Amino acid sequence: MEPNHNIVEQRPVFMPKVNSDNLVKTDMVRFERHVGFASRQKKKSINDLHQVIRKKYGFSNVLEMSSKSGNKLSFLLSPLSLQLTDEDSDGHYSVENIFQASKVFERGGPYTDLLTAAPRQAKKDERLHNSGQLVGYNDFGMEWGIEPLTVFYDWLYINALKQNTQLHEQVMQYQAFTDIEFNPKKSIHSAVYSLAMFVALNKRELLDKVEDPGTFYDLHTEFKVSNTEQFLETGWF
Repeated sequence: MEPNHNIVEQRPVFMPKVNSDNLVKTDMVRFERHVGFASRQKKKSINDLHQVIRKKYGFSNVLEMSSKSGNKLSFLLSPLSLQLTDEDSDGHYSVENIFQASKVFERGGPYTDLLTAAPRQAKKDERLHNSGQLVGYNDFGMEWGIEPLTVFYDWLYINALKQNTQLHEQVMQYQAFTDIEFNPKKSIHSAVYSLAMFVALNKRELLDKVEDPGTFYDLHTEFKVSNTEQFLETGWF
C-alpha cells in the first residue's frame, strides 16, 4: 500500500537563454512530491513539478530527463544512451562511458577499459572511488582540468548530441529541462544542464564552436555560470 501523505521538495530547472549573460539559467522549484516507489507516484511528482514551472515561467514545453518520465526522447538523450563517435578510432561510446573512462585520480586512471563496460557498471566501478582525489581528465590523449567544474562533461555531452542530428528538431521544441532524480549534493555533473546549454548554443548559432576543446573552453568561460552550485552555497539544499 502506498503512503497517502506527500512532502514538499525542491529541484532545479534548467532553462536555455538567448538574450542573457548566461547560456543556462538555473532556478530552484518547490513542488509536492508524492511519496512512494511506484512509477505512478514518480509521474505524479513530475507532473506537479512541471505544473509549478509552467505557472511560474509561462512555459508550455518542459522535458523531464529521468527514466521516470516515460518519454522515449528522454531515454535517447540519457548519457547512458547518447553516443559520441571518436574520429580517430571510429569507436562509438556513450557519454557516460567516455566520462568515467577519462577520469584521472591521484593514484590511478584513466581506466580506459570502462569504455566498453555497461554504462551503469562503468559509473559504479570501485576504482573510481578508491583512487584518491580526482585531478583531471584524459580523453583519448586530450587532457582537461577539473575547472570550470563541468566544462569537460558539457563538452562531451554537447558534441555527442551535435552528432545525433536526428534528435535536434525534437530537443529544440523544449523551453526548460528537469531531472527529478538529480541530486546536486551527490553530483555536480548533469546531462540536463548540458542539454539546456546545447539548446542555447544552437539558438545562438554557436554550435560550430563546440568541437575544438580550446574553442569550447573559451566559449564556456565567456558566459556567466548559473548552476546548482550557487544553491548549495546558499543553503538551498
